Amino acid sequence: MKILDSAHEKISSGQRLNADEILTLYEENDILYLAESARRVKERKTGKKIFYTINRHVNLTNVCSANCPLCAFQCQSGDNRAFTLELDDVEKILHDAAHVKNISEIHIVSSLHPTKDFSYYVDAVKLVKKILPNVGINAFTPVEIVNFSKLSGKNFSDVLRELIQAGVTSLAGGGAEILSDRVREIICPKKCSAAEWLEVMRMAHKLGLKTNASMMFGHVETISERVDHLIKLRELQDETGGFVAMMLFPFHPENTELGKRFNLRRVDSWEDLKMLALSRLALDNFDHFKAFWVMLTLPIAQLALSFGADDLDGTIGEEKIIHAAGAKSSAGISVDALRKIISETGYTPVERDSFYREVTT
Repeated sequence: MKILDSAHEKISSGQRLNADEILTLYEENDILYLAESARRVKERKTGKKIFYTINRHVNLTNVCSANCPLCAFQCQSGDNRAFTLELDDVEKILHDAAHVKNISEIHIVSSLHPTKDFSYYVDAVKLVKKILPNVGINAFTPVEIVNFSKLSGKNFSDVLRELIQAGVTSLAGGGAEILSDRVREIICPKKCSAAEWLEVMRMAHKLGLKTNASMMFGHVETISERVDHLIKLRELQDETGGFVAMMLFPFHPENTELGKRFNLRRVDSWEDLKMLALSRLALDNFDHFKAFWVMLTLPIAQLALSFGADDLDGTIGEEKIIHAAGAKSSAGISVDALRKIISETGYTPVERDSFYREVTT
């Protein structure tokens, strides 16, 4: 049987695709078939529900020691764009967030500040817990956890335990980029390795900490490396079951050294949707896929709901990292607007918390 025929048969019967079949489906480029198949899988898992959450993003600093060519957000201390929130600043943001009706999640990710020690980040989490004791705290990526380990001299497990004790309820899924050390040596050579990213996630899951997963595509990676990335995530999910949701990020090259060096352009929206549908089919052990509207723009995120996505993430409030790289979407969105976008597609909007428990309002 030809590889493509085998892939179609497996999709029809709900069997797992192998790497060759995933790659062949990508190369076939039948986007309508991928959309229909991914939509069927999504509806088998979550029916007609499309999820969203009321959340607030907090970026503690953009001063970073990694200097990744991939990143437009980071800068050096003394740069006129540089900012670092002190705990008083964080407290003000949280008090503002406390007035947001039904807020259920605070999302914290930042850069690798060269002088702030681990206790600063722990104290920021404790502030969230103090001011908003009932919200989920989705905080820090494996890249940051590896950095905290270096700063504190503690192993990954002890770092995670301390953050859990402070109030972290789930780990952010960023920093995976492409789980290939060849690629990482080009796009983020001072970040953690692919193996370290996976090991932090493995350890978090063993400690009972749920996490998200991600992929950033459309830069210097090959399609085979994208597929290998998906296989690595699927294997870890088989092992631990700790991933809650998957999010795909198209690379925004504007204002980045990487974009200038390789003369990169952002991949088109059809590539966004194709990769989403393909990922939904490949990651058969993931229940939820986010269409992150900040990255995709609202119209494409709405279309993504027909390509396997079942979540639009949240209201956000303010987002700095992706906008630094040239994202043209707004910084935040209202609940009414999110619900309208979902309803227009024929799906049912459902408010959720960090763990996809439905919130009754």
